[in-house]
Amino acid sequence: MKYTILFILAFGLTQAQVKPSDIQIVRDNYGVPHIFAKTDAEVAYGLAWAHAEDDFETIQLTALAGKGMLGKLKGKEGASIDYVVGLLRTKETAIELKNTLSPDFLAVVNGYLQGLNRYATLHPNEVLLKKGFPMNIDDYLSSIILSLSVISGADDVLKQIFEGKLQENQDSEIPKGSNTFAVNSNKTLDGSVLLDINSHQPLEGPVAWYEAHLHSDEGWNMLGGLFPGGCVIFHGTNENLGWAHTVNHQDKIDVYKLQMKSPNSNEYLFDDQWVMLKSKKVKLKVKLSIFTLPISKKAYWSKYGATIKTDKGVYSVRMGANQDVRGIEQWYRMNKARNFNEFYKAMEMVAIPGFNTIYADKNDTIFYVSNGKIPIRNPNYNWSGVLPGNTSKTLWTQYHPLADLPQYVNPGSGYLYNTNNTPFHASAESDNLKASDFDPTMGYEKFDNNRSVRIKELLASYSKISYTDFKTIKYDGQYPSEFHFPIDVNVLFKLKPSHYPELKNELEILENWDHKTNIESKGAALFSTFIYQAGKLYGNTNFDKNLNEEEAVSILTFAKNYLIEHFGTSDVELGKIQKLVRGSKELPVWGMPDVITAMYTSPYKNGVRKGVAGESYIQLVKFRKNQLPEIESVINYGASNHPDSPHYADQMELFLQQKTKKMTLDKAEVLKNAERVYSPE
Repeated sequence: MKYTILFILAFGLTQAQVKPSDIQIVRDNYGVPHIFAKTDAEVAYGLAWAHAEDDFETIQLTALAGKGMLGKLKGKEGASIDYVVGLLRTKETAIELKNTLSPDFLAVVNGYLQGLNRYATLHPNEVLLKKGFPMNIDDYLSSIILSLSVISGADDVLKQIFEGKLQENQDSEIPKGSNTFAVNSNKTLDGSVLLDINSHQPLEGPVAWYEAHLHSDEGWNMLGGLFPGGCVIFHGTNENLGWAHTVNHQDKIDVYKLQMKSPNSNEYLFDDQWVMLKSKKVKLKVKLSIFTLPISKKAYWSKYGATIKTDKGVYSVRMGANQDVRGIEQWYRMNKARNFNEFYKAMEMVAIPGFNTIYADKNDTIFYVSNGKIPIRNPNYNWSGVLPGNTSKTLWTQYHPLADLPQYVNPGSGYLYNTNNTPFHASAESDNLKASDFDPTMGYEKFDNNRSVRIKELLASYSKISYTDFKTIKYDGQYPSEFHFPIDVNVLFKLKPSHYPELKNELEILENWDHKTNIESKGAALFSTFIYQAGKLYGNTNFDKNLNEEEAVSILTFAKNYLIEHFGTSDVELGKIQKLVRGSKELPVWGMPDVITAMYTSPYKNGVRKGVAGESYIQLVKFRKNQLPEIESVINYGASNHPDSPHYADQMELFLQQKTKKMTLDKAEVLKNAERVYSPE
C-alpha cells in the first residue's frame, strides 16, 4: 500500500498497477533476459527490473541527469550537465508535450517506471542518491530529451560556445563508427534476406549496449539492443523485420549570434524590435569533498532557443531534439511493426532526431533512410555557419517530412549499406541517389570513409552472397588499398626506405603490410601507433589536413621510438599493444579505427592501449518467408555489469574469436534452454 501511494503521488495520476507475479524473466545461458508477460506495460516493468539487476548504477546516471541532480553525485562535472538540462528546458518540454504521447505508450513508460522505482525501494543500498527516487514520467522524458539532444550534437556545440571556440563555418565531423548492410533475394544464394546490425559504441557507460528480449501477448516480440534507461529496443529484430542504426551527420542543429542592445543588456534585436531575453535560475547542488554546495546560475532563452552569454557574444542554439518528446515512442512503434508499411508509418513520425536506418524483413524488402528531424530552412542563408539572430527569416518552425529525406527501397543491386558515410553512396552506382536532388540546407554529409569504401568493394565483388560470405564481409578487418581518413595519411606509404635509412625497417614493415588488423599483424601495430599520434597532433576530424612528407616522417619516428621504448622493438604484433580489458581479463584485441571490425583504444598501462569503443553489440539476422528469423548475436563483455556475476565477461572470448551465440524469438525454445526463470518483486 505504501509503495502504491508513493507511485500515485509521483506521477500525479492513477495508472494500472503492474502485478510483478504476472511477469516472467527468463535468463538464458549467457544471462540475457527474456521478458514474458501478457501486456506491454508488464514487459516494460520486467525490463526495468532485469536491467536494474544487471546495471542499476548506470541507469541511475541517466535518470539523475534527467532530474538535474548529477551535481550532487558527480560534483562540478555533474553540475555542468544539470545546467544543460535547465538551459535546454528538457523538463519543461517533457511536462508540456507528454500529452502528445499515445495512451498505450504512456502505459509502457509507466510500467517501466514502476519496475525501476520498485527496484530502488527494495534495494536502497544500491541507490546512489536518496532523493533520486521515485522517478516520475516528467523526469524520465526529460532524460530522453537530453539524450537525444546530445546525440544531435548539442554537447559539442555548447562546449564550443562556452569555450569561445565556435567557428563561423563548421566542418562535418566524422563519427567513430557503426556499420550496417542488408541484402535481399536478388543478391543471396538461397533467396533469404540478410541484415547486419553492427553499431560501434563505447564499450561501457550510459551509451553502451544492453541486450534484451521483450515478449508480450499484445504483439511485442523484439530482441535487440538498448541503452541504460531505455524502455524499448533501439535496434534489433522482431518476428517479421529488423533494423540497424548508424549515426548520421546531416545539419540537425543551428547556432545564431544575437544582436544585443548593449554589452550588458538582456535585449536583442528581432525584426527591428528590441525583445527581452527570458531568463530563469537553474538551481544546482554541487558535491564537494565533505558537503554539497547549493548554487544557482542563470539560463537564457530567446525566440530561437537556449541562449548563452560569452565574452565573444550572445549565441542561441536551435534544434528539433529538444522540441519533441515522441522519439522513444517512435522506437516503440518500430518495435511493434509487423511489415514494411507499418514500419514506414512509424518512421513518418520523424520524432527520432537522427540516425541512418537500414531495414530488412521476411517479405524480401530492404530499405534505407538517412533519418533526421531536419528543419525547413530559408535557402538564402548559409546554414553551415553561424546565423544572424535578428530576423524571423532565420527562425524555422517546420520540419521536412520523411518523404523529403534520402531513402532507398529494394535497389536493383539487392544490397544497401551505411558506415556513417554519405547517404548518396549506399548501393551500386546505378542505384545511388544524387545529392543535387535534395534540399542543400539539410546539410547531408558528402564524405566516404575507409569502411564505406571497403564494404562497397566487398559487396560488389560477389554476384551472389551466401550466409558464410555475409559473415566474412561483416568480420572483415582490412583497410582499402587507399586510405580514407579525415587526415590524408597516404603520403606515408610513398616514403622510400632508401631515402630514410633510419626508418628502413619500419617502412619495410608498412610496405609488406596487407592492411589487415588481426592481432598477429605487425604492420597494424606500427600503423595504429602512427594514426593515433597523427590524430593527437592534427585532430581526428580534420578534413582539410593532408600530411606532408616531413610530417609523416616525424610521426613515424615517434611510432618507432614509442614501440621500442615500451615493447623493445618496432616489429611487434597488434595484439601485444592493445587489449580488451574487463576485470582481471586482459586479452589481445583485433581491429583499428575505421575498419569494418573497428576498435578504438586509449592509453592503459606500460604502453599498452585498451579497447574503449567500436565493435560492441553485434546481431546477424537471416529472414525467410513464413519462418521466424534466424538470429545470432554477441556483445563485447557480458550481460551483467557486476564483477561477481558469471555473466560479467562470459562473452569476451566469443567476441574476440569473432563467433556468436544463437538466439531465438520462440518462447518455448527460450524456456527449454533457460538458466533461470523467476518473477520480479
